[in-house]
Formats: sequence, structure tokens, C-alpha cells
Amino acid sequence: MSDVLVRIKRAVLTGRYAFSEKARIEMEVDGIRELDVAESILNAVAIYKTLRSQSQYRRIGREYLYVIQSTNLDGLPIYSKGKLIKENGQETYYFLVSSKRAL
Repeated sequence: MSDVLVRIKRAVLTGRYAFSEKARIEMEVDGIRELDVAESILNAVAIYKTLRSQSQYRRIGREYLYVIQSTNLDGLPIYSKGKLIKENGQETYYFLVSSKRAL
């Protein structure tokens, strides 16, 4: 398991994660709860894909988005895309920017 995935899982386990408005809308449309997304991240065995962010709003020069495809505890496949961020020198957080049912 990669170091990044371990850091993401630790952030989720300690409740240090947030959902963007876009992610909340996608979750509502697909009937997915926050708990479903958290379970799928904790069940993940690997990061599916790493993307370099193209956002013009990013705070740092190089920012990566991590795509995770995994199931929740009921077997529902979930696709999530997020980034690790630091706030006020605190521990690393995983911020979900997209979350929906995997196809």
C-alpha cells in the first residue's frame, strides 16, 4: 500500500476530511452517504490513478488529485477524487472534490 494511501486513510479514520459542494451534489444524486465514501476509502487497496491538477485556483505550484475506486462495506462501488492539503501547519487532510457511484 502506498504512503499516500496510508495518509489518506489515516485522515479519514480521524475524521479529517471534507466534501466540496460538487461532491455533495453528486453524492445526493447517486444516493451515497458520507459514511459510504469513508468506507470505500478505508477498503481501498491502491490508488487507481494520480492526476496533476489543472486548476488555476490552486495555492501551490504542483498539486495532485488521487482517484480511488473501491466498495463500501455493502459492496457498492464508489469512485472518489480528492487531494491532500495542509491547513495552518496541522496534519494532512483529505479533501474530497468528487464522489459518485463507480460505473
